[in-house]
Amino acid sequence: MKKFTTVAMLAVAGFSMLLASCGPTTYEIALVTDVGDIDDKSFNQGAWEGVEAFAEENNKSYQYYKPTAVDNTEYVNTIDLAIEGGAQVVVTPGFLFETPIFLAQDQHPDVSFILLDGVPHSADYTEFRQEENVLSILYAEQQAGYLAGYAAVADGFRSLGFMGGMAVPAVVKFGVGFMLGAQAAATDENVEVTIQYHYTGDFADTPDNAATAETMFEDGVEVIFAAGGAVGLSVMSEAEQAGKKVIGVDVNQGPGGADLSDTVITSAMKGLGTSVVQALTAYYNDEFPGGEVWVLDASNDGVGLPTDEASWGFETFTVAEYEVIYGELAEGERTVDLILDGSTVTGATEVEIEAYDTVMNKVTVTFVA
Repeated sequence: MKKFTTVAMLAVAGFSMLLASCGPTTYEIALVTDVGDIDDKSFNQGAWEGVEAFAEENNKSYQYYKPTAVDNTEYVNTIDLAIEGGAQVVVTPGFLFETPIFLAQDQHPDVSFILLDGVPHSADYTEFRQEENVLSILYAEQQAGYLAGYAAVADGFRSLGFMGGMAVPAVVKFGVGFMLGAQAAATDENVEVTIQYHYTGDFADTPDNAATAETMFEDGVEVIFAAGGAVGLSVMSEAEQAGKKVIGVDVNQGPGGADLSDTVITSAMKGLGTSVVQALTAYYNDEFPGGEVWVLDASNDGVGLPTDEASWGFETFTVAEYEVIYGELAEGERTVDLILDGSTVTGATEVEIEAYDTVMNKVTVTFVA
């Protein structure tokens, strides 16, 4: 096991002293954060709110732990720290935990793990294995992206942008769903639509990401779907200056929700908090579904757009119209096809997007470097 540096050890020691002085020294529910913090208004926060809601309602002790670096060894070290702190069940949000949980499930067979957005596998992807102490929860991001793309075009937007973080499965599904939703609405409306499509390579609020958003807006893009955690903050700041619009991701990031910016007209949401509450409820009812993979989609209210009045930022597309589309997705009457030539789309590369030509006759997608 990798040893902590002196600085890290001092930080942990100081943290432990603080805990001892202001409350219990053990916490039975733990969340280990992915890239970012529990107040990132995105994936970590959504998961943390689920932990917090369950723990407060059921009088359980809980705590979060933040890795000092983004690598498998440090993630495992932080999981170990949480377990040393008393954790009986550990929530890990994000695909970056797939390999750490693959290792931790064997190292801590008496601890239960809730892995959001991934399934356990070895670092070299040669072995996929999920033990009885791991529940994996996946989300149909392609449906959430589809709903956002459909709504934007149905509301009158014709020049769209997509800024995703890394080309990982969840982000790819958001992006592919977004363009297919735009295609469906463009077909219904009989209009032509353009999409500028870009991966930032990170999940951060940076000058480079702001510059990309600025360029898109200057090129005529009216609304950008920001599917990259804190990337959305860069997009929102530029949208405010340009008088343009933004679609948020993971949680309700606009008015009525996190309220990050008035430019946010909707958010492609995943039921992060709800799924965590459901999993923790099962655990404490001695019904933990270890070894299973849950998939949350429209059929079980696992994804969607916020429909409360404060959060509904569309001018002509109505909640009633949205609910018709949502219902068709839920019933399987409307599908979002991620299959290309018999295999699942992998990175939504330019070549792969071109393969959608038979169905993308109303939408032109341009990749932005």
